[in-house]
Amino acid sequence: MRAADADREVVADRLRAALGEGRLDLHEYDERVQRAYAARTYAELDALLTDLPPVAPPEHSALRPASAPAEPPVGRLGSLRRGHVIRWLAEVWLPYVRVVAIVVTVWGVTSLLSQELLYFWPAWVAGPWGAALVLRTVGGLVGGEPRRQAIERERKRAKRERRRELRTEGSEDPGPRT
Repeated sequence: MRAADADREVVADRLRAALGEGRLDLHEYDERVQRAYAARTYAELDALLTDLPPVAPPEHSALRPASAPAEPPVGRLGSLRRGHVIRWLAEVWLPYVRVVAIVVTVWGVTSLLSQELLYFWPAWVAGPWGAALVLRTVGGLVGGEPRRQAIERERKRAKRERRRELRTEGSEDPGPRT
């Protein structure tokens, strides 16, 4: 049976909802919407939705609505909101600052010893590396890298703490040793 424009719109809306839920990535969504508007029959439209669950009304959905406040982070991450970004930026930029300070100092000392202003060669170290770090910083901040790194650090800290607790529990046990 041939599909109407209204049917294509319904499928496109369902695909849009699946994109919003995170069930489809942007590339797959775009591909499926193009196929939906090119579909001629109901069978072609149904094929686009077979791997997607039906839409549940918001009151029956297990998903948190977009307007609902985010749940507070677990563990110590709540206090790390601004701190984890600053720590990540320091980890990214401090090696650069240290190396640039060293090469500028070397340039300055050699200029003083030669008693003339030499060619500023540290720009060849600082320029390209700085440009790469700017790109990494922007990409990392947009991609949420500081938060991921803070979560990973917190997970490792909790794991170390659990190991320490297990070791202390084991040392308190006066049972027989073999």
